[in-house]
Order: sequence, then structure tokens, then C-alpha cells
Amino acid sequence: MTVNWAGVPEVWRGRFLAALAFAFAICGSSAAAENGLPKSMRESGTPQWRSLLHYTPQRNWMNDLNGLVYYRGIYHLFYQYNPEGNVWGNMSWGHATSRNLIDWTEQPVALAANRSEEVFSGSVVVDSHNTSGLGTAAVPPLVALYTSVYKTGSGHEPGGQAQSLAYSTDEDKTWRRYAHNPVLTLNPESSHFRDPKVSWYARGGYWLMCAVVADVHVVKLYRSSNLIDWTFLSDFTLPDIPHHGALWEIPDLVSLPLDGNPAKEKWVMIVNVNPWSIAGGSGAMYFVGRFDGTRFVPDEVAPAGSDASRWQWLDHGADYYAAGTFSNVPDRKTVAIGWMGNWDYANDVPTSPWRGAMALPRELALETVAGRPQLVFVPTESYASLVGRSPTTRIAQVGLESSTQALPAVTRGVVQNIELTIEPGGAHRAGLVVRGSADGTTGTRIFYDSEAQTLTIDRSHAGETSFSPAYSPQHIVNLPLHDGRLHLRVVVDRASVEVFAEHGQAVITDLILPALEDDRISLFAESGGATFRDIAVSDLSLAH
Repeated sequence: MTVNWAGVPEVWRGRFLAALAFAFAICGSSAAAENGLPKSMRESGTPQWRSLLHYTPQRNWMNDLNGLVYYRGIYHLFYQYNPEGNVWGNMSWGHATSRNLIDWTEQPVALAANRSEEVFSGSVVVDSHNTSGLGTAAVPPLVALYTSVYKTGSGHEPGGQAQSLAYSTDEDKTWRRYAHNPVLTLNPESSHFRDPKVSWYARGGYWLMCAVVADVHVVKLYRSSNLIDWTFLSDFTLPDIPHHGALWEIPDLVSLPLDGNPAKEKWVMIVNVNPWSIAGGSGAMYFVGRFDGTRFVPDEVAPAGSDASRWQWLDHGADYYAAGTFSNVPDRKTVAIGWMGNWDYANDVPTSPWRGAMALPRELALETVAGRPQLVFVPTESYASLVGRSPTTRIAQVGLESSTQALPAVTRGVVQNIELTIEPGGAHRAGLVVRGSADGTTGTRIFYDSEAQTLTIDRSHAGETSFSPAYSPQHIVNLPLHDGRLHLRVVVDRASVEVFAEHGQAVITDLILPALEDDRISLFAESGGATFRDIAVSDLSLAH
């Protein structure tokens, strides 16, 4: 094995200081506060699982994404939030902002639950031409469409759901509810009519909304000229849906050029489902098809009764749900983000004083893979820039024959970007272990099975796993090799692993809860020989 040792002293100095500071934080030392560490690193609770790259609120419960919008140089992230506690309830819109989709600043609650309603999921658009009349031409409003969930005494059936509007004319600092809410309801009212996602349909010159009737697996499409008055267009549903008992939630409809060719526009309908996902519990599926301004028609769907593996998924891990896209992003880029959680065990995840995290934002593209249009996912340019300026250890090649080999101590870390190419060769399985313990009993295994042609994350020994019997151990995606090789990018944070395979053709996202000292990387080959090439391990904690 050959190692590029350039820059190693700097890495060691940085890592030593970072580890020392973190140790002070864990101990609650006043010296840590004086050294200017973030408040989140000086809290009681479980700071060892507080993500560095992934947004978490300072405290309390967070789940689904809401109101994703870019406005005047700032990305706005709204989300389902409980201002009163660390479990689901009192649903309101939390709010965070970022200039680069990595460093987030928590803002005050944007839309709070009140005596009449809780505030469920929705979206935000920039009403640039003041079509709503709620701002002015000089000061266009930001308009939020959200789901009202009514309480007793509201004048609506308790638990009934309808779509309401709020707006801001001071660049997102304050929000006012529209005086004549709701702006859209069903007759009779439904307790499952929710999650409005609004976008501008330029070809038709109108606002387009997709919302769901979650319990009957219907995405309803509407149009409006002013964001207030809505006209029904069509329903998207599927006959003989194989996942009876699941809910369809958080829909999104976006257009993308196929293989980068604007003349080959396709439409992608994202539907989040719970339960019945590819990894069990919550997940995000999608359909590729056509939209004519009225109806969305998928090009193909799996036959009725098909296994979940026959459908198309944004992520094959257990912890990627409520995925949606940002509106108004420059250069027509499509950037998605998801909640890094699963309803099978979300209320049991043992973090405090917060519970819930967001996955890494991803840029979406549509490419032809094996003759079929398929979404591919890559981290954003901001993330690539972070990796580029981080201390990196490079190893040209490692060959193993039915054995395991630890990488050098300089590669140890808890917040990392790991890139490598695996040539499984004659090995039955070949892969790596991240966040491994010194004795080798703990770690998250990421491996390719040559016989099954699958990529797997195995978190059965990833640290704390006993908090819920629904915390599933393995998540798998079918993935044939290209020229006998597999390229992986592994994003490791304090409480998660995201694996981007074959330049984003498949992603697996999983929560893990290892001990702070579990920071080792090793490679392994089982029942044969394998080669690992172009290994690059970047310590993201130092450049962040």
C-alpha cells in the first residue's frame, strides 16, 4: 500500500485541536464556551450525534420539509416543527436559512400552530409579478400554501384538512395568514387532503399545484392565476396499487431535460409513501412521464402486485422521506432535500435536546440508464467545494485476498467524504467499514456482492441499535458493475452515512449512532481477491 503523506502534519494538528475541543464540549467545560464553540457543541444530551453537515434544530422535534425556496441569495428551509417538545405534535413551520446549503442558521418559527389549526406541510413561491395582489410590483410577496389541520372550535370538522395561504412582504421575516383562508378544500372535507406543492407553469402561464388525498393514493392537480382561486385539472393515481394501507404524501412535479438535452423534456412526479418503501417504512418514489398542462401520464409503471424493487426510488436507504425540491433556484437547477428519518422509529431515535435531521441537499438530473430514464443524484457544488478545500489523504491502490485491512491512522475521523473505486474481482463481497471501533466489533459495513450484483449498507453493528425493533439492519440496491468496477462516494457524519454509487445512479441514506471514539476505516474482501483504487479520505470537520 502506498500513501500520499503530503500535508499530514497539518491534518494531525487540526484533528488534535478539533478532538480536544469536542472533548471539552462533551464534558460541558466552561473553557469550551470561552473558545467560541457553537452552542450545539456545549449542550447536554447527545452532542456526539449532532450532525455537522446536516441541518438539525437546536432543540425539539423536526420532521417533513416545507416551503423550500431560494430568494435573493438565500436558501430558505421550512419544516414541520414542535416548538413545545421533542416528540411529534403542535405542528408549526420551523425555519432555517443558508447561502450554501451546508451552513444553516436557525430562524424564529415562521407559522405557529394556534387555537384553530396546526400547520402541516406545504410550499413557498416568489410571486415576482404580484399575481396575488398581496404585495406590490416593487416589493413582490413570498407566498406560502400550507395545510390547515383544524381543531375543535375552528368552525371546521376537527381533524379536517384544507389548503391555506400565508404571505411575507419583508423578505421572510414575518408571515401573515390570508384573511379568507382556506383557499382550497374538498367537499365534503377530508382528513387526508394535504401537502400543496406550487410551481409556475411557464408554458401555460399559471400557477400549478399538486396536493394529495393521502389515504386513497391520489395526487390532485390544480391551476391558478393568483395563488388564491384554484381550478381542478386532473387526478394522478394508479389502478391496483400494490401497497394498500400506505399513505401518499408530499408530492412534487418537476421538469428535467433528458441527458441534458432541453429538446427532450420529461416530467418527474415525486410521491413520498409511508409505509411500504424499498427499505421498509417511509420512502420517496418517483415516476417519469409527460405533462400536457392538465394531466401527468407516466411512461411506465411496475405491474400490479410487483415487489418494491420494481419501482423507482429517490433513495434505497431507510432514512430519506418527505423529499421535495427548492423553487426559484438559479440556472434552472433542480435541488432536492429530504428528511433523514423513518416513521417506523422516528419518535424513538435517542437524540436530545433535538430529534430529527435533514439529508444532504442533492442536485437532480435525468439520464438514460440501461435504456430507461432515471434520476441521478449528486451532492451540490457547495459540498464539492467543501471537499476540495478539506485535508485529504490519498491512497493509490490496496489489494486484498480474503482479508481485512485498516487504513492508516491519519484517515480516522467522524465527519468525512470518502471516495474510492472497488474492483471486486474474484471476491464474493468487497467493501469498506466506516465509523469502526478499535476492536473491530462496531462499524457500518458498505459492500458489493458480486454474485447478487447488489450494493448493501449493513448497520446491524453500527453503534446504538436497540432503541427500536423497527430499526432495520440492511438496505440493498441492485447495481450491475460497469467494466468490473464500482465508484462510491461515502458521506459520513456524526449520525449518518450516505452512499452515492456510480456517480449518483443509486443512493443509500441511513441513520447510525456510533460512539464518538468509533472513527476508523477499513477495507475487506471475502472469499477471494479484490482491488481498491483511487482512495481519497477528506476530513470535513476541519474545513467546515
